[in-house]
Amino acid sequence: MTSADATTRARSRLRRVARALAYGLVVALVVTALAFLVRTQFDPLISADKAAIRSATDITRGHPDLRRLLLVWQQFSSPTYLYVVATLVCLWVWRRQHLTTRALWAFVTMMVGWNLALDLKYLVQRARPIVSDPVSHAPGYSFPSGHAANATIAATTVVLLLWPSLHRGAVRVAAVAVATVVVLLTCLDRVFLGVHFPSDVTAGVLLGVGLVGASYVGYIDWKPPSLDPEPAPTTPKERT
Repeated sequence: MTSADATTRARSRLRRVARALAYGLVVALVVTALAFLVRTQFDPLISADKAAIRSATDITRGHPDLRRLLLVWQQFSSPTYLYVVATLVCLWVWRRQHLTTRALWAFVTMMVGWNLALDLKYLVQRARPIVSDPVSHAPGYSFPSGHAANATIAATTVVLLLWPSLHRGAVRVAAVAVATVVVLLTCLDRVFLGVHFPSDVTAGVLLGVGLVGASYVGYIDWKPPSLDPEPAPTTPKERT
C-alpha cells in the first residue's frame, strides 16, 4: 500500500467516524430531551401517557383473546429470542454470503444496543405504569421500553445486514414491511398490556433506529484487509 493509499484510507475512516458521531449526537439529544420531560414530570406528556394506558388496558381487559395474543407476542418479541434469531442470520451471512465485516458489524451493533437500552433504564429510573386492574406485569424500570428498543435494533440491523442479498425491489420492500410490522406490533403490545407508556416505546424506537443508523454510517466502506481481503489482481492470461 502506497502512502497515498494510506492517506486516502485514513481520511475515509475519519469521515465515517465523524458522520457516525454526528448521527449519534442527534439521536442522543432527542432521547435525552424526552427523558428530561419524563424525569421532570412534564404534565402534558405524563397526562397523555396515563390516559393512553387507561384506554389501552380497558380494551385489553374487554377482549380475552386479544390479551392472550398480546402475551404470546410478548414472549416472541423478548430481546433474548430476537437476538438468537438475529445472530443465526449473522452466522448465515458470514458463512454462506462471505460478508464477514457486515456480519461482524451487525452482531456488535446489536449487542451494544442491547446493553445501552438496559443502561438507560437505570439512568432514567422511571416506574412502570400503575394500573388498578393490571392485565400483565413486567419487572424493572419503564423508560425506554426494552422490547421496543431491541425489536427496532434487531429488525433494522437484520434488514441492513441482508440488503446486499435482496436483489429484487419487491423483496426489499417486503423486508422493510416485515421489520416495520414487527416493531409496530411490539410497541402496541407493550402499551396494551399496560407495562409501558407510549413515551417509553417511542424512546425505544428512536434509540433503536438512531443507534443502528449511526453505526451503519460509521460502518459503510469499512473493509479491513485482515477480514475482507481484496481479490488479487488477475493476469491477462487469467482473464481469458
